Amino acid sequence: MHINPAILIENVSFSYGESRVLEQINLRIASGEFIGLVGPNAGGKSTLLKLILGLLKPQVGRIEVLGQTPRQAAQRIGYVSQFPTFARDFPITVAQVVAMGRIGMNSSWRWQRTANQHAARLALAEVEAVDLAERHIGSLSGGQLQRVLLARALVGKPKILILDEPTANIDQRVEGDIFQLLATLNQHLTILLVSHDIAFISEYVSRVACLNRTLIYHDTDAVDDQIISQLYGGHIRRVTHRHVIHE
Repeated sequence: MHINPAILIENVSFSYGESRVLEQINLRIASGEFIGLVGPNAGGKSTLLKLILGLLKPQVGRIEVLGQTPRQAAQRIGYVSQFPTFARDFPITVAQVVAMGRIGMNSSWRWQRTANQHAARLALAEVEAVDLAERHIGSLSGGQLQRVLLARALVGKPKILILDEPTANIDQRVEGDIFQLLATLNQHLTILLVSHDIAFISEYVSRVACLNRTLIYHDTDAVDDQIISQLYGGHIRRVTHRHVIHE
């Protein structure tokens, strides 16, 4: 029986005007995989995420998400952006922020609806942050805020979780806690994670996709410093991986 991949990208290219950002990208992510996406700034990572989320359309090639177009599948994707999309000083509680992840699931969304409140509590429990429910969003530490943003992405019961630099502004100890949480979530979610911290990624992901206009896959079972230097143009932290190009 043929099973559709969670994400299928075939021969995708994209340009902003005369500037080619992505060139013949091919990526197949199976259901249940945990994939790390790495690469230098301006290498095309943000553009690729926007294409998968349906915010942009490929100019060449095609993308399927859960067997549908990205826009059709949008409500089955949970997304955590690199920067919060709300003001930290806005007078709103953690539970209300999480419930906002259900906006668009029905036409009569209201925080007061019991279903939204219940879903917010369940999502906070999933990220071990239910004790924060009544806290003001502006009072949270970086690690606490990251758990809340994860809960907001999970509240709609997605099949795929996409995260853009989820540990960029938190310390190493908390970073490890977040990755342990993601490993647990990966038991029932497909995860695509963008990060510069490939040392942490190599401990948790099944594959690393290295993107710098073109894309190459790596397994996480060997060390290849030369490839890392080529990708980033200089010395960075090592990742255990083997360079394998998939046709």
